Amino acid sequence: MSEPMSLALCGAGMISGAHAMAAHVLGMPVVAVASRSQEKSTERAKQLNAKSVEYSQLPGGADIVVVATPPAQHFDHAVYSLQRGAAVVIEKPLAYTLNEADRLVSHAEQYGQKILYAENLAYAPIVHAFIKRAVSIGSVTHMSFRTVQSLPAWGDFTTAEWGGGALFDLGVHPIAIAVLVGRAIGAGEVVAVSAKLDGEITDTHAEIKLTFNNGLTASVVSSWQGSETPEWNFQVASDQGVVRAELMPNINLEHNGEDVALPATTSPIPFIQQFGYTGQLQAFADDLAHHTTPFMGIAFGRWMMEIVCAGYVSARQNSTEVAVPSGCDRFVAPLQLWKSA
Repeated sequence: MSEPMSLALCGAGMISGAHAMAAHVLGMPVVAVASRSQEKSTERAKQLNAKSVEYSQLPGGADIVVVATPPAQHFDHAVYSLQRGAAVVIEKPLAYTLNEADRLVSHAEQYGQKILYAENLAYAPIVHAFIKRAVSIGSVTHMSFRTVQSLPAWGDFTTAEWGGGALFDLGVHPIAIAVLVGRAIGAGEVVAVSAKLDGEITDTHAEIKLTFNNGLTASVVSSWQGSETPEWNFQVASDQGVVRAELMPNINLEHNGEDVALPATTSPIPFIQQFGYTGQLQAFADDLAHHTTPFMGIAFGRWMMEIVCAGYVSARQNSTEVAVPSGCDRFVAPLQLWKSA
């Protein structure tokens, strides 16, 4: 029996901790931790019985490097690890610019698709059940997706250096689920976006309309202007029924108002399984073992960037509907598409 794959954490913030917990549940050791903060790197490494290293020392003997640094560093850190023989998990948002996203797609092709775009919700049991039920209710006429919460206490999400705000960072979660639902029900791909953004430096509240090939539209709200109790929920409806999923504050799935039983949580850390982190990491390890392209391949991450950037262009143009891809400048961050001089 082969040894379990090992991980290194590139970044020692909250999200890298979620990946570390998933690795622990799966029996995959974390062997190295790097961070821009030596103090954080040392602390996290001590917690995981790993070694604290510099970025330049990655992958530090690991099979997989989890890139969970600020977006402007994603490209460099991912490519550096690929060139040194490791597979890579890249946290959302995928990259700082569309040009970097394009180049990551090329690197994925060069290195045998050994890159995973970390949309953990795509591996969450409730999302799988939600999509299955959405397919079962016939011709969908309504879709809405909401991730509304207060601003996280960690990270630099509202700084210009981050590259974008609530739409760029938090918004890729509901957009990804909307895209997966649209594909599953036969609506096709997102072909146009209109967006309204609010915020002083970056956007802290985003309201987006996605239009699919067949004309169906989906409403997406992504906001850091919510209360301390997060509200993450998705809903689809047809003439035959309504399916609603709630991820926060509680995990719950309803079909026509009746609760739907979800698979029992077997993980000692329930939210790591419920939010797809264990499923994501296990699926990637299996992909690497069998030389297959991940379900959340890097091209999907780029598609999220295309939709997001079209949203920022739309917001600059007073919420005018913008085609996807938008034909925007691929060398600037999304925020610059909205608020450049």
